[in-house]
Amino acid sequence: MEDLVGLVFATYPSWSHLVVRLALGIVFFAHGAQKVFGWFGGHGLSATVAGFRQMNVPPPATVIAAFIECFGGLAMIVGFLARPSALGLIVVMLVAIAKIHARNGFFLNFMMTPGKGHGYEYNLALIAMALSVLIGGAGLLTKNRIVAPLGD
Repeated sequence: MEDLVGLVFATYPSWSHLVVRLALGIVFFAHGAQKVFGWFGGHGLSATVAGFRQMNVPPPATVIAAFIECFGGLAMIVGFLARPSALGLIVVMLVAIAKIHARNGFFLNFMMTPGKGHGYEYNLALIAMALSVLIGGAGLLTKNRIVAPLGD
């Protein structure tokens, strides 16, 4: 049981992981809150489900992804259960790449070319950030360090 606690909670007192975790948390919480609650200019869960349905994403998958983004992002900001949250965020981004973004190539559609969506470069950057937290832990100023501190 102790190994499981260490696997989930253990983290070194790293400033760099703190920065990555907070940035990742802010991005995902903001996007998730748009999808779930309609905050920050979003349209809420029912509109998100309708929009994703047009992209052939099933409603249950849309709801799960929106909640993982919102509450996984919040978990990153607070610094609690950062590794499981990072894993969930990675899965959501991999599915987004496979279902939506891969067909548009690597780059974002900065010119907003009609009929062409964004590529997967942004998703890849978010995956790399989440992978950093998954591998190295949440860093400094985290609730995880109360449960399993390392390197003190």
